[in-house]
Amino acid sequence: MIERAPKAAGTAAAGQDTVTVKLLSGGNPQIAKADGDAPVQAYIAAMPGWKSSVGRRLDALIERTVPGVRKAVKWNSPFYGVEGRGWFLSYHCFTKYVKVAFFRGASLHPLPPGASKDKNTRYLDIREDDPFDEDLVASWVRQASALPGWAP
Repeated sequence: MIERAPKAAGTAAAGQDTVTVKLLSGGNPQIAKADGDAPVQAYIAAMPGWKSSVGRRLDALIERTVPGVRKAVKWNSPFYGVEGRGWFLSYHCFTKYVKVAFFRGASLHPLPPGASKDKNTRYLDIREDDPFDEDLVASWVRQASALPGWAP
């Protein structure tokens, strides 16, 4: 069960455990930094409104496209990577969209639409009523997971 209010405390179920979740600016869930699927699922469960379904869809697409994908929550965002190659993707909730970051997005074809201050990173902003081109996103995920990832 999730109880949420903008910038207020709430709870999100993660397996059998209850995790306290605070929604930050833009409704981004504040989830403690941790490796594994459980913190990512807690983040997705705490995403407000329609954004939670975007998170579930992205997570499922990434798992299908990259078997054995590595997951973690860092800096209040889910991260996806390949063991030994770093992180290739993360996403973050903003007020009106979910921002997907491809850390080596400048090497993807076609380029994801959003530019970044970092010449290597490209973004995809997903808004509530945007069409979701699953084949294109899966192609970007497949390409990104094959590249050397970002290592903090």
